[in-house]
Amino acid sequence: MIPMPEIRKDPVVGRWVVFSPERLHRPTNYGFTRPAASDASADPFAEGNEAFTPPEVYAVREGGGAPDTPGWKVRVVPNRYPALRVEGTLNKEAVGFYDRMNGIGAHEVVVETPHADKELEELELADIIQVLKAWRARMLDLKKDGRFRYLMVFKNVGPIAGASLTHAHSQIIALPVTPIVVKEKLNAAREYFLHKDRNLFEDILRNELKSGERMVFENAGYGVFCPFASRCPFEVCIMPRQQQPDFPKSGDHDLVQLADVLKKVLTAYRTGLDRPNYNLVLHTAPMRWPRPGHWQTLDFDFRWHIEIIPRLTGVAGFELGTGFYINPVLPEAAASFLRGVPASP
Repeated sequence: MIPMPEIRKDPVVGRWVVFSPERLHRPTNYGFTRPAASDASADPFAEGNEAFTPPEVYAVREGGGAPDTPGWKVRVVPNRYPALRVEGTLNKEAVGFYDRMNGIGAHEVVVETPHADKELEELELADIIQVLKAWRARMLDLKKDGRFRYLMVFKNVGPIAGASLTHAHSQIIALPVTPIVVKEKLNAAREYFLHKDRNLFEDILRNELKSGERMVFENAGYGVFCPFASRCPFEVCIMPRQQQPDFPKSGDHDLVQLADVLKKVLTAYRTGLDRPNYNLVLHTAPMRWPRPGHWQTLDFDFRWHIEIIPRLTGVAGFELGTGFYINPVLPEAAASFLRGVPASP
């Protein structure tokens, strides 16, 4: 019997670590050999292979149809080898000097297209919007579970970025704690707001729009720029123009605008950087109902945003030992390059 995942806290830096023995037994590609891009028969996420995944929890079928059957545009299923389990109680406890809890959470896979040979940026804009709506719908549903404190959307593309499947997909994880990376952003935003009575993210975006040298794309709803202190070459941040801490509260019009800039930046990566491996992470506000007070200012100081990091350089001893990053490409040069990439391959 595979033991329950557990989460342990590092008492020095306050970082939580998930121990998930079930992931150790995960076969590549759900028990299949790694499929070629065109080998739909060996792809558990391809249309017609619905029986190869756990039962779906969400799907878009414009023509109707029964669950777990073909005819879908977007499909969400539980991860067969989840990092965290949805069943059980947290059972927070001390183990001598240390703190631990059961690895309770949710881990879902958003299959972004029924076609094995399509990347997210190759989809029609209407189909990308449906993917974003799936993120929103599942996050709204998972927020109802009182055990969860934070919801994270991420997308790994390519083996260097941690992807074990070539089929276009993203993932949603619900956590019983707020990650330390998010806490650092929350605390910085709150301190900035308390001292200056201004929104840190608003000031960043306003500065980037005014300068223009690190801007990559913009539309009526979003700005896309290479951060001033980019950790990696061609890293970008997608930030809403309007203040909103919670991605799940985004309206349909917001998602239309987001799909537009997301398609543009991923197409620029594909064309200009020759389809790099990359990680995409959506940072949104934690659930605020468990702990009133500190998080009540979130409506004013924190703003959800997306970070995309192409995996063009590695992380080595210096980065791990210091928390510093060595980036050989200045963000001004990266932004200029991405702006110059043709809109279509």
